[in-house]
Amino acid sequence: MTYQAEYEKSINQPEVFWAEKAADIPWYKRPTRILGKDEQGTDRWFVDGELNTCYAALDYHVENGRGDQIAIYYDSPVTGIKARLSYSELRDQVATFAGALAAKGIEKGDRVIIYMPMVSEAVVAMLACARLGAVHSVVFGGFAPHELAVRIDDAQPKAIVSASCGIEVQKVIPYKQMLDKAIELAGHKPDFCVLLQREQETASLIEGRDYDWQSLVADASPAPCTPVLATDPLYILYTSGTTGKPKGVVRDNGGHAVALKYSMKAIYDMNPGEVFMAASDVGWVVGHSYIVYAPLLAGCSTIVYEGKPVKTPDCGAFWRLIEEYKIKAFFTAPTAFRAVKKEDPEGEALKKYDISSLKNLFLAGERLDPPTFHWLKELVGVPVVDHWWQTETGWAIASNQMGIEPREAKAGSATVPTAGFNVQILDSKSHQMPAGEQGSVCIKLPMPPGCLTTVYGDHGRFRNSYMSTFDGYYLTGDGGYIDKDGYVFIMGRTDDVINVAGHRLSTGEMEEIIASHSGVAECAVIGINDELKGQLPVGLVITKDGYEGTDEALEAELAALVRSEIGAVACYKQTIVVDRLPKTRSGKILRNILRSIADGKEYQVPSTIDDPASLPEIEAIMAENNIGVATA
Repeated sequence: MTYQAEYEKSINQPEVFWAEKAADIPWYKRPTRILGKDEQGTDRWFVDGELNTCYAALDYHVENGRGDQIAIYYDSPVTGIKARLSYSELRDQVATFAGALAAKGIEKGDRVIIYMPMVSEAVVAMLACARLGAVHSVVFGGFAPHELAVRIDDAQPKAIVSASCGIEVQKVIPYKQMLDKAIELAGHKPDFCVLLQREQETASLIEGRDYDWQSLVADASPAPCTPVLATDPLYILYTSGTTGKPKGVVRDNGGHAVALKYSMKAIYDMNPGEVFMAASDVGWVVGHSYIVYAPLLAGCSTIVYEGKPVKTPDCGAFWRLIEEYKIKAFFTAPTAFRAVKKEDPEGEALKKYDISSLKNLFLAGERLDPPTFHWLKELVGVPVVDHWWQTETGWAIASNQMGIEPREAKAGSATVPTAGFNVQILDSKSHQMPAGEQGSVCIKLPMPPGCLTTVYGDHGRFRNSYMSTFDGYYLTGDGGYIDKDGYVFIMGRTDDVINVAGHRLSTGEMEEIIASHSGVAECAVIGINDELKGQLPVGLVITKDGYEGTDEALEAELAALVRSEIGAVACYKQTIVVDRLPKTRSGKILRNILRSIADGKEYQVPSTIDDPASLPEIEAIMAENNIGVATA
C-alpha cells in the first residue's frame, strides 16, 4: 500500500483502518466498538476491548516461541556492566516483581511512582505495574526533590520504586536522599517504598516504610496478568505546563498498544527479532514508547543504555553500540549528535566502527536543524529521519514512514503526517492557511489511538490546554506550515515552554523560582537558541532597590537555586540584570518580543506598550551579552 492510500484510509475510514491494526494485538476480548466517547465527551478507542499490555509485550512472545530471543541488552559504560535478558527471563523477573508489589497491596488502578536510573530494573518495574493493571508514573531520576514532591502530591501513589543512586559521568547521584527529601516535602505519603541497592552507593532504609528490592522478590510468588479495559489508564507522565504546575498526561492501554505496535513497522521499518535503540531515558516519553513498550510489543530487542553520547568514554559511544548490538534503527535527540559533532566535527571516531547494520537514523524531541541534518546524512550514509511528536501524542505526528513508502527528506521538515493525524495549519480565526504560510499547527479530531485521554485529576485543564482554542481540533502549541508537497515544517513553540536538549521545561516555573530570591524584584525567563542544546534559558532580572550583591554573585546564586528546585536538566546559567522590562500598560511582560529579540527576528511594537524606550535598552543589553538582536 502506498503512503497516500494508507493515510487517506486512516483519515476517511478511521474505524475500519484501526480495527485492522488492532488485529495485530493479542486481546483477551477483541473490541467490537472501535471508536466511542466517554462520559466527558472525549474520543476513546477500542472501548469494549480487554487486554493486558505486559502480556502483549512479554508473555505472548514467550508463548509463541520467542522466549530465548534477547528482549533487553543492558549497557552501562559508567559502571562497566553489561547484561542481557531474554523474553523468558524478563517475563519471569517482571512477574516476580509484580508478585512482590501485589503482596504489599498494589492492585489494579493504584498509582506507583518510579524514580530510577537507566537500569533494567526500571523497565521491570514499569512492566510489573502494567501486569497488575496498576498505573505507573515514571519521574526522571535527575529531578530535584521539589519536582518529585509535586508529582507525588498530584499522582498520590501508594508506592514509590527507586534506587540508592544514579550515576553520571564520574559522579554518583544520591537518589535515596532526594527521595527522602521529596517525601518530606510532599503532603501525600506513600504506603511504602522499594529500593534497589547499587554497588556504587548503598542507602539506609527507613523501617516500616522502605523495603529492599532483592529481599522482596526473594520471597515473592509470580503474579498473573490482570485483564484491563482498553480505556483503562496504563501510565501518567508529567510534562511541563506554562503555569509551572506539570500536567499529568494519561495514556490508556488499548490505543497505546495498537498505535505503538503499528508505528514500529510503519515508521521505523522494524520486524520481530531485529534490534532497535532509542538513546533516551525512561523518565521521558521517548523512553516509555521506544525503549520499553513499542520494541517489546513488536518482538524486537531493545537497549537500556546508562551512558551519554560523549565522555562515556568518548564521542564514539553511539557508533560502538550500533556495531556491538547490530542495531538496525537508532533514535535520539538532535542535541545528542550536536554534542558528538562538537567533539568530532570530521567524524573520525566513526572510522573505528562497522555500522553496516544501521538502516535508518531517527531524530526527534526538538527541531532538527539543517546543519546537523546535512552533517549526519553525509557522515552515516543512511536515511536521516526527522520526525515530530509530543509527550501528549506518545508517537510521531509526522514522519518519513520508512516501512511504508520512504520519501526524499527535506532539511527542516518532519516530512508528512502519520496515519490518523489530520494535521492542519490554522490562523487565529480557525481558517486553514495556504501552503507555505505559517500558522498554528493543529490536529483535527478524532486523534488517532495512543494519544493522551486526559490530564490526571483535572479534565478541565485537558480541555482548556488542548481542545478549547479551536473547536474540533487538538492544539499542539507549535507553529509551522505545510508546503505545496504536503511536507510539515515545525518552527517552534507558541507558548512559554522551552525545549532544552529534547526536554520540555516551563519558563514560568523558572521565573517563580528566580523571583523567590531575596534580591530579585522582577524577572522574565526566555529561551535562546543554542547550537548544542537547541534552546537554553536566560533570565532577565530587575534587582530590588538597595540590593548590594554583585551581578556575578547573583547569577551564581540563581543558577544554584534553579538547579536545586528543578535539577541540572534545566541548564540555567545566564542571568542578565536590567533596569526595566518591556510591558503592556496592564503590566504584562512582552515575552513574545523578548523572544523575538533573542532570536534576532523582526517584531512589531504593540500599541499597548507602556514604555517604548525599554526595547532599545533591552536590545543593547542583549547585544552586549552576544544574544541575537531583532529590529522593530
